[in-house]
Amino acid sequence: MTEISFDEFMAVDIRCGTVTDAQPFPEARKPAIKLWVDFGPELGVKKSSAQITDHYSPEGLVGSKVMAVVNFPPRQIGPLMSEVLVLGFPDADGAILLARPDGDAPDGARMA
Repeated sequence: MTEISFDEFMAVDIRCGTVTDAQPFPEARKPAIKLWVDFGPELGVKKSSAQITDHYSPEGLVGSKVMAVVNFPPRQIGPLMSEVLVLGFPDADGAILLARPDGDAPDGARMA
């Protein structure tokens, strides 16, 4: 494990948002879902691709709270320009479970 300083950690901007749209992403190399996440008035709606098809369906994600890194540079994923990195953890089989706030944190709230 590589240690980082507290200042380095604070440079990672992790925010809470609400999924406003989710669509299948058949063009992705690995099964994925396209997400549109509302991070509130300061950041607005951002797009992402998430390899979360083992536990989630697009229709079940709309209205869900998620956490994402919002200050990485955009990354081209097939035909989608991913603007944020939605966070999750692998289960025992390696399938991703979304990291979510416990409670109703407002859209755009920064992880403290």
